[in-house]
Amino acid sequence: MTFDQVRRDWTRLGEADPLWAVHVAPDKRGGRWEVDQFLELGRQDVAIAREWLARLDLPVTWRRVLDFGCGAGRLSQALAEHADEVVGVDVSPPMLSTAENLDRSGGKCRFVHNDTPDLHRFPDGDFDLVYTELVLQHLPRTAIEGYLAEFMRVLRPGGVAVLQCTTSPLWTLRGVLWRFAPYRLVAWGQRVVLRYPAPMRMTALAPDRLRAVVAEHGGEVVDSVSEDIPVSHWRSTRYVVRKR
Repeated sequence: MTFDQVRRDWTRLGEADPLWAVHVAPDKRGGRWEVDQFLELGRQDVAIAREWLARLDLPVTWRRVLDFGCGAGRLSQALAEHADEVVGVDVSPPMLSTAENLDRSGGKCRFVHNDTPDLHRFPDGDFDLVYTELVLQHLPRTAIEGYLAEFMRVLRPGGVAVLQCTTSPLWTLRGVLWRFAPYRLVAWGQRVVLRYPAPMRMTALAPDRLRAVVAEHGGEVVDSVSEDIPVSHWRSTRYVVRKR
């Protein structure tokens, strides 16, 4: 799987069913997400993150935020309630169009098409917060590590990143398939058996490796929490990272 393939797949997903592709739920497929309910999930996730940051004595309001892999903008809009400006970037033009159409932030959100495996359009130290959830897990490992380095670059000194990565498949039937089956077989099953508009790749990144990449580029993991996500058949880890 290459970055270009990821870009093509998420463009198709954004064209076919953008809200479901962002937050997969069996009963919401086929345009069944109610917009207010979808956006409320973003508020809930951001509220949990802000409580976590507050416990760590880190800022819970910001001047400028990067929502990486913003999709339809559910987190961008929630973050905008606590920031002066939120820049949402995504590889998928249909996702960005959906985000713009659903935007209720009063001009605080700006959505940008970023179709390269870097963030070169943004200067060093441009953001107080980088936030990304349910995004890095869908990228090839080289792209994940490249973006981690970029997050550290675009954060101001003392800035914070709230990150989520998948850690390992669970020992469920689908988890075992993720562990041992070739990706082409998994992608075929998603398209043909599950009838996804396009496959959704899942990539594991061990916590020790994330810590090493972040440290190499001037950051430190302040805290992390792992949990099993049965609906995805993966173990997931969330991190709070601070740039030194």
